[in-house]
Amino acid sequence: MKLATIRTGGTTKAVRLDGDALVDLGFSDVGALLGQDGWRDLAATATGTAYPLDGADFAPVVPAPSKVVCVGLNYRGHIQEMGRDLPEHPTLFAKFADCLIGAHDDIVRPAETGKFDWEAELAVVIGAPARRARGAEAEAAVAGFTVLNDVTCRDWQFRTREWLQGKTWDSSTPVGPFLVTPDELPGGVRPALDVTLRVDGEVMQSDSTGDLLFDPVDLVEYVSTVVRLNPGDLIATGTPGGVGHARRPERYLLGGETVVTEIQGIGRLENRVVEEKSA
Repeated sequence: MKLATIRTGGTTKAVRLDGDALVDLGFSDVGALLGQDGWRDLAATATGTAYPLDGADFAPVVPAPSKVVCVGLNYRGHIQEMGRDLPEHPTLFAKFADCLIGAHDDIVRPAETGKFDWEAELAVVIGAPARRARGAEAEAAVAGFTVLNDVTCRDWQFRTREWLQGKTWDSSTPVGPFLVTPDELPGGVRPALDVTLRVDGEVMQSDSTGDLLFDPVDLVEYVSTVVRLNPGDLIATGTPGGVGHARRPERYLLGGETVVTEIQGIGRLENRVVEEKSA
């Protein structure tokens, strides 16, 4: 299945993609759906109002996850371009829900940054509570996958050794448009998918999730050891090589660009970069 959260009539609705229609599932968003026992059957059998796919206003696929856990330095190629050794353990940081935007929303470039960068990522969407999950339990906790662009203020990220302040600026992180269940993807819960990011049509990142050092199941096991994962939580699995900060000369988003982030079999984010308006 492909599931999404759309905005319509001043509210949001969880929907299922059926051909060129989006079928209302009877829940306010995908996060609310995932919190229900038997959510897969509920989503597969719902027969609510159908909305046209064309012109749909996508909200973040999960608008208010209890946590967004992100992984740094998880593609072998990206680790090498950043001049790092392969890590023994995942590098974790967090985002807050306030930074999340929809698949076609504007990315807001803060006035405080001069180094605004892109990061195409496969994101895991959690579909069952998980704590110290291992093996089959960790696999079962994966509801599916979505697309995320971990837009980063590099100058703020590297002010200190902790990355949070560069990673969670308001209205900066598009995620969506769809949650795609593992049965639809080659490799299932360990999918091997092409990842591409373009800025104004120019390819900046192109790789495969098969290059991940720690795969999605590894990450569910690792993160759930530290903290309880709840339905609707997101794990952003890291970005491949090609980020602006690693280019010579460095290259950043200045405002006015269109950024397209696409993952095979899941969908695409298409976002305009706009400068933050003065208060």
